Amino acid sequence: MTAPVYALLADGATVEIRQARPGDAPAIRAMHARMSPGNLYLRFFSDDRDLAADVADVLCRTDPGHGALLALLRDEVVGIASYDVMGDGVAEISFAVPDHMQGRGIGTLLMEHLGSLAVSRGVHTFTADTLAWNHAVSRVLSDTALPLRTRSGGEVVEITMPLAMDDRYFEIIAERERRAIVASLSSLFRPRSVAVVGASESPGSIGDAVLGNASGFGGRLYGVGPGLAGLPEPPDLAVITVAAPEVRQAAENCGRCGAQSLVVTARLDQEAGADLLRICRRYGMRLVGPGSLGIATEGLNATFAATPLLPGVAGVAVQWGGVGIALLEHLARTGIGVSSFAALGDKCDVSGSDMLMWWRSDERTRLAILQLESYGDPRRFVRTARAAARAMPVLTMLAVPSPAPSPAASPAAPEVSQTALFHQAGIVATDTMGELVEAAAFLATRPVPRGRRVAVLSSARGAGALAARACAEGGLEIPPLSEGLRRELKHLLPVDADCGNPVDTTPAVGPATMRECVARVARSGEADAVIAIAVPTALGDPTEGLFGLPASLPLAVVLLGQAGNVTVRRGVPIFGYPESAAGAIAHASRYGAWLARPPGVVPEFAADREAATDIVSHFLERHPAGGRLDPAEAFHLMEAYDVPVTPWRWATTADEAARAARELGGHVAVKAHIAAEAHVAAQAHVGNGDVESMPGAVERGLWGEEEVRAACGRLAVRFGGRTRGMLVQAMAEPGVETRASVAEQPVFGPLVLFGLAGMAADVLGDRAARLTPVTDVDADEMIRSLRGSRLLLGGQGRPAVDTVALAGLLMRLSLLAEDLPEVAELDLDPVVARPDGVEALDVRIRLAPAQRQHPYVRRLR
Repeated sequence: MTAPVYALLADGATVEIRQARPGDAPAIRAMHARMSPGNLYLRFFSDDRDLAADVADVLCRTDPGHGALLALLRDEVVGIASYDVMGDGVAEISFAVPDHMQGRGIGTLLMEHLGSLAVSRGVHTFTADTLAWNHAVSRVLSDTALPLRTRSGGEVVEITMPLAMDDRYFEIIAERERRAIVASLSSLFRPRSVAVVGASESPGSIGDAVLGNASGFGGRLYGVGPGLAGLPEPPDLAVITVAAPEVRQAAENCGRCGAQSLVVTARLDQEAGADLLRICRRYGMRLVGPGSLGIATEGLNATFAATPLLPGVAGVAVQWGGVGIALLEHLARTGIGVSSFAALGDKCDVSGSDMLMWWRSDERTRLAILQLESYGDPRRFVRTARAAARAMPVLTMLAVPSPAPSPAASPAAPEVSQTALFHQAGIVATDTMGELVEAAAFLATRPVPRGRRVAVLSSARGAGALAARACAEGGLEIPPLSEGLRRELKHLLPVDADCGNPVDTTPAVGPATMRECVARVARSGEADAVIAIAVPTALGDPTEGLFGLPASLPLAVVLLGQAGNVTVRRGVPIFGYPESAAGAIAHASRYGAWLARPPGVVPEFAADREAATDIVSHFLERHPAGGRLDPAEAFHLMEAYDVPVTPWRWATTADEAARAARELGGHVAVKAHIAAEAHVAAQAHVGNGDVESMPGAVERGLWGEEEVRAACGRLAVRFGGRTRGMLVQAMAEPGVETRASVAEQPVFGPLVLFGLAGMAADVLGDRAARLTPVTDVDADEMIRSLRGSRLLLGGQGRPAVDTVALAGLLMRLSLLAEDLPEVAELDLDPVVARPDGVEALDVRIRLAPAQRQHPYVRRLR
């Protein structure tokens, strides 16, 4: 780590973690002075305070083989951890935490960050000597989840810790992070005292509206000015409603008085937003906003929304306040209600990931709804959302850029990245707010279907046909009912009923008969969900028969002509249109398929990471702004990750090209690499000699050395001195041409894309995308999800290609993208897939400077 970071302790308090500097020695001595004699003895094997004072200077030295990290709480040093390299990647560690700060997770947090720092500097093993009765140190080292080996030598125990930061280590840190975040949010969503700052400014102000909405709060509620005059105690939650120029001072006042969390309603520019966040970090306050509508939870409505909140089961977090108001109204109208609500605004601190962690811990929340433009750390969000989606449905809308984004807000995510993220995380994503509310109504009240089979029963033939068509369009199945079930239904229904699927019950059906028909279909096991459509007529009204059915039945009821698209009555979702019911079930069915989907694994592939890193670092040394790799460098990078490429050689003369052709079997293609300035290529995002964009730069189907020499002559005539070399490749056997790519997304990080090659696939958008890391299940789904997948999977006399090799190529690209964040773009086009394997014919790679971050540490953004 180079820059300071903030992180949460086990109790939710915020500490700063940074490297020790020479000027920190007095603060470290002050920490040692506060340590008890027993604590000093355990740390230094002596209670000599002069020795502890001398060690402070040693800890603050700058030395390539030394690293030391401090934990600071409101500028007080409350912990230190250090390592000193002993040789061969092994380093000895030590750490200390003063007595009054022990038990809060400081030592464990420091060890996580120290391990990350050491690994980035080539250390692979920690060692430590500790006294046999120093149980506190043993507990901290055990809590790191790193493997421990101990050897006892009397009073001293030698501990060895390989820095094996595997999936188990990652999961333990993630769970530790979740508990700390939940603890930090308790002052927001379970406050005992609330101060509305700005409430006394003027009638009709935002502060006045928030104070009025919060008047029913069962805890202690205060309305104060920005100076906090008259505030009798530090509030758990302060809602700052003053104008933008007054926010900074109001936040500073809240921090000084001991507030634990803030909601800020004013919109701020980027500089003011960053300044606000610094204040919150310094005083350890969590922040919702700026630009927030407010927050709400059981017994507290600290928003300036006009609609009263209905308590319920949905956790809601939005960035757009208007969307939040609409969702609150819809959830109240449908009867679903809200367990907790946060309008995150510019989302400078509290994020969608934080809210998902809170809802997982909240017994009242059974459904999560998000409306976000950006997602912070995408890996953290995917991990958090995936865990939440295993516990409850998580719904969202595909984000669109704000028409007037705040300068303090993060950039919006492109739709292809969002789709990949939501699929991998198990999030139910809709295109519209109406779809979102409809899916929420179904998932909040009914179990998730186990499959895609739907039975439609309707008292109006046309409505049943509309429902069946909508189901088919949504990817659901309308299977024919078995002969036995049809006989049962025929026995119950009027003689002119049609007992296929859809089932036309006729307008004369009554409530008891409709209920029994639905129950028979449910018991048959021939459908995973049921759509029941009731159209009251003078002959009969079956509506009442659709209530009181088992709650275990995935049932959607349609009442044509009802006011509103969806409502909930007696635990049953009621839709106004057949298409709405079908859409809700389609979303729920896809979510059920994700729940049943195996999680997948990321295989351990061999890779020459040292060679790959050398290629990247040497290129960026020559071209600091980035640019396109030369073909030889690009192919070498592929080979470092064992990505199959067509056999090739690099040549700078006709003789070298002829010799390469002989080595490659005689049947080759020659591709000229045309000179271009790397910095121009980087700015224009075009190839540094992109042969496909240079007419006449490729000579294919050449046989023998003479034809190769002649082709080299033609290339020399066409391009003269601009030719920097030639790529000589063996001619590939024909197969299905595909395209595999990696794109570094500013919001989400690396994205792996796959599709068939060619203009038709580009025009149709027949591409699959996944965020890294790509698992074996992800890769297989990418191949099978294409509309043109039949070309790959075989059939009708056509053999299937080697999909295992194709999936392996996609996972290797994912590994490369994870290891090398400098790879801004990578394109393999085409990748020829055959029954006997796959090979990439062309490789284009653009590099850009990038900051590497170790993923295995806890930090607030």
